[in-house]
Amino acid sequence: MKLVARQIKKQLGVTPILRGIDIVAKEKQFVGILGPNGSGKSTLLKCLYRVLQPDEGEILLNGQPLHLFSMKQSAKELAVVEQHNEYNFDISVEEIVLMGRSPHKRMLEMETAKDYEIVEAALREVGMEEFRNRSFSSLSGGEKQRVMLARALAQETGCLILDEPTNHLDIKYQLELMELVKAREVTVIAAIHDLNIAAMYCDYLYLLKDGKVVTHGEPKEVLTPENIKRVYEVNTTVYEDEMGQMHILYYA
Repeated sequence: MKLVARQIKKQLGVTPILRGIDIVAKEKQFVGILGPNGSGKSTLLKCLYRVLQPDEGEILLNGQPLHLFSMKQSAKELAVVEQHNEYNFDISVEEIVLMGRSPHKRMLEMETAKDYEIVEAALREVGMEEFRNRSFSSLSGGEKQRVMLARALAQETGCLILDEPTNHLDIKYQLELMELVKAREVTVIAAIHDLNIAAMYCDYLYLLKDGKVVTHGEPKEVLTPENIKRVYEVNTTVYEDEMGQMHILYYA
């Protein structure tokens, strides 16, 4: 699955949020979208998964304009884990994950044994199988995040879009979630606030500020002290350990 966004512009009210953004996510590539609060990360992702309509520009999915897909068709190709997941009605964990099977069902078609097998496997992958009968509203923020990832996995799409996927998660579950997503070998586009997490898991990065792409490239090219200072206005030291893994240290 390849996703391309060209010259995406979006204004909310009188405020320009996205000012002509280009990104490319190649087949099975893990792409990180970085930038401080207000840089446009979430707005960009909302345009990609069709919650918002860009004012200008185009989005292509495997070379086809995304707006020509029906919502059901695009849901077979793109699965989303949003940053905030709240429901104002009582629903079980299993029912939440079953929603991921909806794009594959006809109107009023009942769930099959295969659907339940897929849901069970997705819950097992995220370590939430024992919570299947729990009310979603009773879960902690981190547990909800893992359930929403299970729903996305149950969609069985070629592309995952993740908006701050490690929010609310303890470090153990942050790493487990990112390892799980990486192991799926699908195209991933993720807004990430933790630069060290981005350095560990992303193949390619886009660094945003004020609705524009400041720079893009592989993590070693993007996560330099100069770029981080320019965008985040903090001082850093960037080094590689003996395993070749990048680490970013912050200081005043």
